[in-house]
Amino acid sequence: MVSPEKAPDTPTYVTIKFEKGIPVEVDGQKLSPADLLRYCNKVAAANGVGIADIVENRLVGMKSRGVYETPGGTLLFAAHRELELLTVERDTIHYKDLVAQKFSELVYYGQWFHPLREALSAFVDKTQEVVTGEVKMKLYKGNCTPAGTTSPFSLYDPEIATFEADDVYNQADAGGFINCFGLPMKVNAKMKQKNGLL
Repeated sequence: MVSPEKAPDTPTYVTIKFEKGIPVEVDGQKLSPADLLRYCNKVAAANGVGIADIVENRLVGMKSRGVYETPGGTLLFAAHRELELLTVERDTIHYKDLVAQKFSELVYYGQWFHPLREALSAFVDKTQEVVTGEVKMKLYKGNCTPAGTTSPFSLYDPEIATFEADDVYNQADAGGFINCFGLPMKVNAKMKQKNGLL
């Protein structure tokens, strides 16, 4: 693995295809999971991607410093996340972020066979039903950034996502939504003002 400073001066692009959240193809090649990871390790490492220098909390509570090299894992994780951002709806992806913290903790603590890990895996499997498509990633000097994502399950609709005048929905509806959404904060502020807390 090279350091980001010694990586090539031109970016490398990698396209990864996923089916239900599982990477199945890279740069047009259908590979076994092991060979796909080897390929991603090689190309990402050549671009200085995947060096993690962290202070972590051990199971027993002490802090320790670890330097990890995870080039292929970093590339696959970043590509998968981009595809999820396009295909998984807001509430589910936000909750999945919370689940990820507990899931990783269980794995780190060696509790792979814990019933909670099994239950969380079932949740994750359900979220991956629509995570199918291709992600193009740009690797450059230690960075791994998205360069394009496509999916038949894309939730992005430019006709709905516009800030321009359109016939999709009435922009004036936002006023009522803002008033309703902000009501709990308004009531809380009123209570604090009444009790001299503001």
